[in-house]
Amino acid sequence: MQIVLGRRGDYSVRAVLYLARHPGRQPRREISEAMGIPDNYLPQILGTLVRAGLARSSIGRVGGYELARSPDQISLREVVEAAEGPIRSLTCALHGGPCYWGAKCAMHDAWSAAETALVERLESTTFSDLVRIDWEMERQSSSPHLPGNMNRRMHPSPPADSRDSGIPT
Repeated sequence: MQIVLGRRGDYSVRAVLYLARHPGRQPRREISEAMGIPDNYLPQILGTLVRAGLARSSIGRVGGYELARSPDQISLREVVEAAEGPIRSLTCALHGGPCYWGAKCAMHDAWSAAETALVERLESTTFSDLVRIDWEMERQSSSPHLPGNMNRRMHPSPPADSRDSGIPT
């Protein structure tokens, strides 16, 4: 069994993480280059985030993308579901066909509880949390943290509460 994000979910999380670490309007090409997202695919990803109310876009010479809300008000669940759709099993884990609630299998309650725990964890994890973790990982390594060997350059931008966390500004 694998619990993984699809390409859209992965790229959406990367884009929101970049925007969370870089307040203000960011050019699409910078997001693409820094986060290893194909430039021809990024407009689709960003468009989905804009339609979901997670990002804003502006056009023109000083145009770009920015978060529509502060990172502490955007959950990982919101971004994943905007990109991938609702997190729920439609297939019976034991029998492989559709899940029928009226005739549930022996695994149903355990599987349903695990799914609920995943959704709750994603909901309680904000992009402020992820920025803080990403910043710490980058700070502790000798070179910038590169998830999945991604060639990104994340400019230092500590979390807003860095005065209290010991993270240099």
